[in-house]
Amino acid sequence: MCRLYGFTANEPTRIECSLIHAQNALMAQSIRDREGLTHGHGWGVAGYPDGVPLVEKQAWAAYHGEHFKKTASRVYARTVIAHVRRATVGEPSLENTHPFVHGRWLFAHNGTVPNFDRVRVPMLEAIDPLHRSEIHGTTDSEHIFRFLLSLWMHDPEPELRQTLRKGLEQIVRWSREIDADARISLNVLWTDGSHFAGSRLNRTLWYLERDGMFECDICGRPHVHHDPQQAYRSVELASEPITQERWLGVPNGTVFSVDPDIRIHFEPMSPDLLGAVNRTAAR
Repeated sequence: MCRLYGFTANEPTRIECSLIHAQNALMAQSIRDREGLTHGHGWGVAGYPDGVPLVEKQAWAAYHGEHFKKTASRVYARTVIAHVRRATVGEPSLENTHPFVHGRWLFAHNGTVPNFDRVRVPMLEAIDPLHRSEIHGTTDSEHIFRFLLSLWMHDPEPELRQTLRKGLEQIVRWSREIDADARISLNVLWTDGSHFAGSRLNRTLWYLERDGMFECDICGRPHVHHDPQQAYRSVELASEPITQERWLGVPNGTVFSVDPDIRIHFEPMSPDLLGAVNRTAAR
């Protein structure tokens, strides 16, 4: 179990308040989430300040020292993914810390693939040798990332959301073949800086759409050097609501994408494959 954060907008934006200063900022969630759990096994923050990914991560807790705060204060980008880790598969280490990166691609995961030692076998067979050789850690998350990249590499035409749905449904299928009753959890965020997709399956995930400029209630300043020739829009995603604004729950058992107009679109995963997913909030 981990805590996820994602952000995408049509203008570069500072997200320091969401990561550090808000009442339920990502750093506060790393200390103690709503279930009373601590996420102290590593952190990572990644954005695209100059059009290419810049990733900073460490294998210690976000609330230890000033490094996480300093990193968050420097982020000014259109697209950001951040993550604080509570290890379930794979020991705490830099190689196992999210977000994972490949070229322009960033990926983070909150959840667990049950019986991963057995699911890993067919997954590795389905991963292209190029990506198989690039797996450096031991997490289910990194293997999921490389599997999705393999699907995209061999068929880049479909919308990213469709590739994500295809990949995650296959992982669910592998898991159910081993244990039909095991509870799999697949909350992911996946982006190349231009396209942004994700999913919610059996972990909490919330989103907030902003339409127009705003002054932050926390710092009292706008987070954007606004271009008056366009209307500002952003979508923010997090495992838990960060501010007192009107966050909405991502429907369980769905994949989603954010279009070029910065509007989020949801699509249900296969109900026949998933069975009756739990529609209530789960960690």
